[in-house]
Amino acid sequence: MKSTSPVPLPVERSLTRLGQAISLARKRCHLLQQDLADRIGTSVNTVRRMEAGHPGTALVHIARALQVFGELDKLDQLLDTSQDTIGLTLMDEKLPQRICKPRANPNAGAF
Repeated sequence: MKSTSPVPLPVERSLTRLGQAISLARKRCHLLQQDLADRIGTSVNTVRRMEAGHPGTALVHIARALQVFGELDKLDQLLDTSQDTIGLTLMDEKLPQRICKPRANPNAGAF
């Protein structure tokens, strides 16, 4: 049997907040859990688990819920590499100090 490690508390809190936000968005749209389930192609139980912040909820269901609420673009922005200041800084540190012209090789291109 596969053992699972416990979900870290910050992750658990984030999933709970995401579930609460999905629940609030659903209610603001005057949708029943069954209505949302029908729109995202899943069961009411999955919607309940998603709204409860269950860590086993498939990402596809969350993405489809975001699409229903017109918020799918937020998923694209999660790890936007152009806005990743730490990654960009690390890449900049690895840039060469000098750029030199390649030396002409007399044997290059000759037969």
